[in-house]
Amino acid sequence: MRLQLNGEPVDTEAATLQALLLERDYGDAVVATAVNGRFVPGPARADLKLNPGDLIEVLAPMQGG
Repeated sequence: MRLQLNGEPVDTEAATLQALLLERDYGDAVVATAVNGRFVPGPARADLKLNPGDLIEVLAPMQGG
């Protein structure tokens, strides 16, 4: 299915947000996620089913000062 991930079109076989994160090598990274503009907490990612055309945002905290 085709999604938008951080503004870029991607094709995926992932059925859930968690599967997409694993597929895209986010693995154990600490990230914030949103689907179609709604925040998705970490524990809910495994249950969140993806649909064609979903807009996914993945944000990682930046370090530095």
